[in-house]
Amino acid sequence: MKVKIGVLSDTHLHSVTGAFKGIYDQWLAEVDVILHAGDFVSEEIVAFLRKKPFHGVHGNTDSAGLKRQLPEKRVLEFGLYRVGLIHGTGPKGDLEERVLAEFQNVDVIVFGHSHRPENRQEGGVLLFNPGTAGGYTPSGFNSIGIITLDDTIRGEIIRL
Repeated sequence: MKVKIGVLSDTHLHSVTGAFKGIYDQWLAEVDVILHAGDFVSEEIVAFLRKKPFHGVHGNTDSAGLKRQLPEKRVLEFGLYRVGLIHGTGPKGDLEERVLAEFQNVDVIVFGHSHRPENRQEGGVLLFNPGTAGGYTPSGFNSIGIITLDDTIRGEIIRL
């Protein structure tokens, strides 16, 4: 079974903009499921992404309403693979170590918070941060990600 997952984090949008619709149309319209690792800012973004199968967690800048609607972390199963989804908190320097400590027995951890894209293996787990689709970016570019699950796990960062 092949699953193509569109991954976003840190959109920091107050409404669905034309640019965000363009990102969706170009990169997310053909995925099987969408994951968002928090800091949506607006509930309108969540409603828009629910056009497809969708899973999200809240981030530190999300409203009380979003924090009631979405969990802090979750584990999702796609066939044989287990994916941890979390925003992350605190200093950015050791963020990867902290999100790794939040999950056991997962194949992938999707996280956000740092606004820095990450796509690397650590101890047999793919650590995947899509960067920021619309917020401040220390990397100099906005980005999203695609994770493909089939015989292997492949992550791809897409520069916008």
